[in-house]
Amino acid sequence: MAKRPLRVILAQPRGFCAGVVRAVDIVERALQIYGAPVYVRHEIVHNEHVVDLLRDKGARFVEKVSDIPKGAVTVFSAHGVARKVEDAADARGLQVIDATCPLVSKVHIEAQRYARQGYEVVLIGHSGHPEVEGTMGQVPGEVHLISNVADVAALEPVDPAKLAYVTQTTLSVDDTREIIAALKSRFPETRGPDVKDICYATQNRQTAVRHLAVQSDVILVIGSDHSSNSNRLREIGEEAGTESYLIPDAGSLEPAWLEGTTTVGITAGASAPEDLVQGLVDRLCDMFEVTLTDLDGIEENVTFKLPPPLGLDVPQATADFRDT
Repeated sequence: MAKRPLRVILAQPRGFCAGVVRAVDIVERALQIYGAPVYVRHEIVHNEHVVDLLRDKGARFVEKVSDIPKGAVTVFSAHGVARKVEDAADARGLQVIDATCPLVSKVHIEAQRYARQGYEVVLIGHSGHPEVEGTMGQVPGEVHLISNVADVAALEPVDPAKLAYVTQTTLSVDDTREIIAALKSRFPETRGPDVKDICYATQNRQTAVRHLAVQSDVILVIGSDHSSNSNRLREIGEEAGTESYLIPDAGSLEPAWLEGTTTVGITAGASAPEDLVQGLVDRLCDMFEVTLTDLDGIEENVTFKLPPPLGLDVPQATADFRDT
């Protein structure tokens, strides 16, 4: 029986960002240099497939510094950690390699600078997200966490003229625009970073999904259900009027979703490796007569250096997870 034709469009860009590439490279290099086990506080990135592959190579993932043997080689995840976590690691004599994304570290530095200048710091982000917990724990004094416009209305700073904001990196310019506008409307003297400080990867992937939605009947987003940026990609597809689903891998695809469709768009969150995208394409090829095309989009060439403890200071240009 002949297969039904299906056009599949791949978003550009999609998948791993430079911060995730760097974090994964750090764990792999640490295993090569120091040998297993290497301990990682929290998931290095929010993707079970990546975590499982690194675990198979000798990485051990823990939630508490107290679960790590004294003196062990330890990697802090890409999301960043609070100062108290750094202090606890020092107390245990851990050999720490910091895989915090440089863009997250930049947010920490900006928030600390505002606090030193006497500003109350507002963090725009999602409660409970590890990046938010890390950022709040890096700033001396109180940090006001706001997630929506309603939170702005409830905000009561000590001095309305001395307020400054920073944002969670996995929120885009579009995600934060209304909140920032409400903040500045209520507190006109509020200071904040330039829009260029927003994570390039978050904005680029969201823009690509909006373009994908125009051309697709259904959008499939590959990513973990606890990945903030992956969930947002699915939401954006839905907001654009295109049925959208978040799946961890090809095995989670429900054929019923594709009934009556002629075009399917595929993207992946910033912590999802390209091999998962290819696995989904392969499954669709088994089910349909697929015509595969790439969406026109931004070609990212951002790279971040590995930290000095690994003995390398050259940029890492890879963009895919490699099972080496």
